Amino acid sequence: MRGYIPWITAVLVVIADRVTKSILLARIEPGGWVEVMPGLAFTHVHNRGIAFSLFADGGSLTRVFLHLLIFTSVVIIAAMVVRHGHHSRLAGMAFGLILGGAVGNLIDRIIYGWVIDFIHVWARIGARPFSWPDFNVADASISVGAVLLIINELRGHRLDADHAPDSD
Repeated sequence: MRGYIPWITAVLVVIADRVTKSILLARIEPGGWVEVMPGLAFTHVHNRGIAFSLFADGGSLTRVFLHLLIFTSVVIIAAMVVRHGHHSRLAGMAFGLILGGAVGNLIDRIIYGWVIDFIHVWARIGARPFSWPDFNVADASISVGAVLLIINELRGHRLDADHAPDSD
């Protein structure tokens, strides 16, 4: 069963990402803002760049390069799942989160040419507001998956080729 964990996780992430973005598209216009509670709002932002909107102002050649880079990343992540996703449940879940997040954002790029971001988090410290760049379920999954891979490594579940699958 452990070999299926990354694939099931990836599919669930893609479904959650598509559902949340569909709800957003039906309820909030581009540029819109709905405060949920202090420090959290739902927005509707089109991210034409990569993480944190890097390279968003690039021309069409930059966008083609970004699309190729992202597609290549998805292929590499899928290969990592095949090679290492069965080593532990934690590694399987981590790879599934990363793969599902990458596929979710790749779907946006294929359909729209950009990624839909909609979660906006901020905090006010004294009189100064601090804001995190807008993100989505796919982005959060990639980040959580990366943290889980680090935890997996710290627990001693190495991802090298000589490591036999463990029994957890």
